[in-house]
Amino acid sequence: MDDYEKYEKDCKKIRKANERLLSEFEDWLKASELSEKTIDNHFFNIDFYINEYLLYEEITKAQDGIDDVDMFFGYWFIKKAGWASQSSIKSNAASLKKFYTFMHQKGLIDADDLSELKKTIQEQMPEWLATLKRYDDPYIEEVW
Repeated sequence: MDDYEKYEKDCKKIRKANERLLSEFEDWLKASELSEKTIDNHFFNIDFYINEYLLYEEITKAQDGIDDVDMFFGYWFIKKAGWASQSSIKSNAASLKKFYTFMHQKGLIDADDLSELKKTIQEQMPEWLATLKRYDDPYIEEVW
């Protein structure tokens, strides 16, 4: 088996686990009595994060992806998501906070990691939004 076949096989296994996790996350959101539209939005955002970003180059399990949000918002999302906007960055950040709160309640991540995620989002959000603005400005050559 070559490296690509192994990568695909490992991704398939992670996606299967992610499918169960997303289903449980959706149930958790429904128990919070959020609107169907809000639930769908969180589900889409997390599906994109755990099944696209976390499996893009290396294979990272959802619970291990909590440390990757700065690279995701500060670079990858801006370049890869054609719908990247200030509101989509904020929406995805809210979804990630909810998802990792859910993961904490399931015992899959610890409180310190969740706290660090929330701190990173709060502190880095202005820079992520500024990077997006530079990226969208055709007169700026040095975005990053």
